[in-house]
Amino acid sequence: MNFDYTHPRAQLLSIMDRIYQFGMTTTSGGNLSIKESDGTIWITPAGVDKGSLTWEDIVKVNPDGTTSGRHRPSSEFPFHNAIYDARPDIEAIVHAHPSALVSYSIVRKAPPTRIIPQAYEVCQNVDFAPYALPGSAQLGKNIADTFARGVDSVLLENHGVVCGGKDLLDAFSRFETLEFCGRLAIKAQRLGAVKELTQEQVDLRHQRKHLLPEFSPADRSSEEKALRRHICEIMHRAYRHQLVSSLEGVVSARLDANSFLISPTAIDRQLLDVSEIVLIKEGQRERGKLPSRAVQLHERVYRDHPWINSIITAQPPSSAAFCLTDTPFATRTIPESYILLRDIPRLPFGAQYTDESKVSEAIGEDTPVILIENEAVLVVGKSLLEAYDRLEVAEFSAGSLIDAYALGGLVEMDDKAIDELKVAFLGG
Repeated sequence: MNFDYTHPRAQLLSIMDRIYQFGMTTTSGGNLSIKESDGTIWITPAGVDKGSLTWEDIVKVNPDGTTSGRHRPSSEFPFHNAIYDARPDIEAIVHAHPSALVSYSIVRKAPPTRIIPQAYEVCQNVDFAPYALPGSAQLGKNIADTFARGVDSVLLENHGVVCGGKDLLDAFSRFETLEFCGRLAIKAQRLGAVKELTQEQVDLRHQRKHLLPEFSPADRSSEEKALRRHICEIMHRAYRHQLVSSLEGVVSARLDANSFLISPTAIDRQLLDVSEIVLIKEGQRERGKLPSRAVQLHERVYRDHPWINSIITAQPPSSAAFCLTDTPFATRTIPESYILLRDIPRLPFGAQYTDESKVSEAIGEDTPVILIENEAVLVVGKSLLEAYDRLEVAEFSAGSLIDAYALGGLVEMDDKAIDELKVAFLGG
């Protein structure tokens, strides 16, 4: 689905489905809207199950204020309208009650966003709107006044969050990323002190190393076409399982000794199409496409490790929580975790931007997973499926470890148990 050519009704249905399926709103909660250039506003309805919306349920509000459709517009329409009046640059709004952001709204704090550079760039403008009765004109004024100060994400005291954007995907990615920051910070705080980045560290992301020289590929082989499809399938699965977000998460796979395929930058992971995957060959990128900013890191790893055929870098919230603290990712607690993940080294933030060789040197057959502080979990595999399996196991293991710390501490397997695993599953 290309939203540039998609009717506003279909856009609203698609994004509300994501929000509901990911548990970021309830049957009765949340509302979305889109404003067109002629002043028409399309909005989700009042009092209709958010888990089963249909095309006919979406309400059209005409520029003169009259409505078309079989339902009333959302009871929160007044604040949508007030935001559009206060900020003509905003053309879409997402409002919902995701649990982490509601928690922050209750304690009247904003989640830290300078914990992952990508997240900070998307969500650096966050503020609070004072409490008022839901659906009231006063709430609309409070929210619109806050947006008028130039912020793009507004936490509502004891309520939820409202995010605006230049289009619905922009507003949703901001909403999704801010909720990610909230979940990630809450998990990390259970492990220890949370590390935040300086502006100088955040700015390292602005290097444009992914602007490689371009080339025009010849005819595409059946192997390339099959691998493109497999990358998309894995990315879509990772998104459904919330191991990657709509705009963050990188999947690549080796095509041959001199080339590999990698996901692009700034493309919605759920909507990723085989035609958008970028072919990299001998240090050049496929003409007209922009690969992930991690492309040179992936290229270095493939060059240094001929046995590696796939790399995934991602920020699944439980695993990424270990990237924000000094607490070890204790894989010697669960047999499957140790077999697939081994011991996991931790690298300081910045190496992924300034010294790809340092990251590559940390990877080996005994260290197929690494943590990069305040950045990502990096997993490799002899196949795309093996790399993805490691990512899933890392996230399941991290969630169990965080809960175990909350229960009072860990009991790791002893050396004898680890040696038995090595003999039985790892060739000695």
